[in-house]
Amino acid sequence: MTATGTTAETHLRRMADILDEARHDPSDAVPPESLLLGMQRLVPCDCACFSELDVPTRIHVNEQETPYDNWGNMGWDGSLDGFWRWRHQHLQCLWVAGPHSGPEAAQLTDFLSLRELTSLPIYTEVLRPFKSIAAVALPTAPNRTRVFQFLREDPKPFSDHEMTTLRLMAPHLYTLYREAALRRRPPVRLTARELDVLRCVARGLTTPQIAEQLVVSRSTVRKHLENAFGRLNVSSRTAAVARVFPEAEEA
Repeated sequence: MTATGTTAETHLRRMADILDEARHDPSDAVPPESLLLGMQRLVPCDCACFSELDVPTRIHVNEQETPYDNWGNMGWDGSLDGFWRWRHQHLQCLWVAGPHSGPEAAQLTDFLSLRELTSLPIYTEVLRPFKSIAAVALPTAPNRTRVFQFLREDPKPFSDHEMTTLRLMAPHLYTLYREAALRRRPPVRLTARELDVLRCVARGLTTPQIAEQLVVSRSTVRKHLENAFGRLNVSSRTAAVARVFPEAEEA
């Protein structure tokens, strides 16, 4: 067996070990807590994170990150005002927010050069000192994002081998996410009509559009939503969709 073959087999075993560790992770985190740490070992980076964001309300529904020693030196006060002000410059972020029929991987240099990045306020006010970011975007409901990110201060792009690794791992990351979400989620008992309404919400439909599609009045839609919120013990459409449909709804 060649050295190249041995190296490839070792790498595949490492990938399988990380997935196996995550499947047996006793935490109730979504995704499993060990997964980010394992991915950081597999694709070395300064920080690995996972987030779910509801774009219209600007609410982070779910966040995880691995330890990073330099947060305090970034001059960041924890506010996301800069992110929302300059988000339109973060082309990778806009890609993440687009529709995804399946898990997909891309890195920052797929969208703009290092020189372009470092000249923009999105870098100087938000991303600095991270110059290289790889992302695995997962399918989710419209107007939401669900993404793993791997951040490096080193300006060198992620290698072809590393991006291939992320693409190979992407469907497994999605499966682990869905399995963890289902384990964490207790049974939900909604009426068939309440589920119909929430499916429409998950597809991004407004109250008038839902009423038209289900051939009911707008007040009936609002009543179904009110009843569903009470059963789910939530107070918003975003939370209800996240509770009932942790994975993407088909359009």
